Amino acid sequence: HALGGHLWRCNRCSSEIYSYHSCKNRSCPRCHKDQTERWIAAREAELLACPYFHVTVTVPAELREVLRANQRDGYAALMKATAEAIIELARDRRHVGGTVGVMAVLHTWTQQLVYHPHVHCLVTGGGVSDDGRDWHPARNNFLISTRPLAVLVRAKMRADLAKRRPDLVLPKAAWRKPWVIHCTAWGDGAEAVLRYLARYVFRVAITEGRIVRLDDDGVAIRHKHRASGRWHTTRLNGHEFMRRFLQHVLPKGLHKVRYSGLWHHSRRDHAARARQQLALDHSRVAGPKQEAADPVATARDCSTAPPSPPPRRCPYCKAGHLQHVRMLYPRQVRGP
Repeated sequence: HALGGHLWRCNRCSSEIYSYHSCKNRSCPRCHKDQTERWIAAREAELLACPYFHVTVTVPAELREVLRANQRDGYAALMKATAEAIIELARDRRHVGGTVGVMAVLHTWTQQLVYHPHVHCLVTGGGVSDDGRDWHPARNNFLISTRPLAVLVRAKMRADLAKRRPDLVLPKAAWRKPWVIHCTAWGDGAEAVLRYLARYVFRVAITEGRIVRLDDDGVAIRHKHRASGRWHTTRLNGHEFMRRFLQHVLPKGLHKVRYSGLWHHSRRDHAARARQQLALDHSRVAGPKQEAADPVATARDCSTAPPSPPPRRCPYCKAGHLQHVRMLYPRQVRGP
């Protein structure tokens, strides 16, 4: 409210919607648009001209309460175990035979804000030799087997948690059942994976666009059903909505994006050499590539410029469209 905002009105039912300016808080759904675009631009400059894989590691239900109560150590152990397991298996000559690059992004929610910690990883479809001179590509759209990866991630996380927090009592059932891991080949569409991961890097558990209605009785949110792909609406009372939302606010200073393997800062020289080599090979095959528009040049910071408008369709009557009425200065802002 202190930074002001904008007032929008439906041209059909005359409902008014307030769109507030950014506060730049880590958990604010309005902020970080410009920061997200800068992050994507920086990552695109580091990408290698090779296929990529998307690996997802999900924590079993038996272990989620431990992670909820010990987020700083639990999340760190999960991300470290995932990256180390991928790199270790990829070094095997039966898979890649080199050190791959792993970018891990922590994600803790479902569309209904249920606590569901898991890690998304962008992995290079190939790796460098120990001396950094040779590039070993992944073969036939195959990176690593998910079954041994699940076993290795589970073992590494158990050992790391025992080292970090020997006082924790860990449920034995979590180490007996198979963990859910998916590995998908994305081809050369690395930019698409970055756009997908960017939704979790600076975004929070829910955006303003999915909040359908807010009143004294509670909050109605929209979410997509996984099986049918259809949108549904769930109504929560105020306390339950805040409980679900706040469990996804990360501890201060926790890094939810981590770089390992070829993308680790200690291997910058190896990554640069591989990037030059692959770019040269790619240019020989595909020819010169047109320069893409710089996303940073067109990005706008919502804290200094008017924020992006809410969805054009009115969330109340579902038929009208929202039109900008006026800018609200801090002294004029009133809740809806």
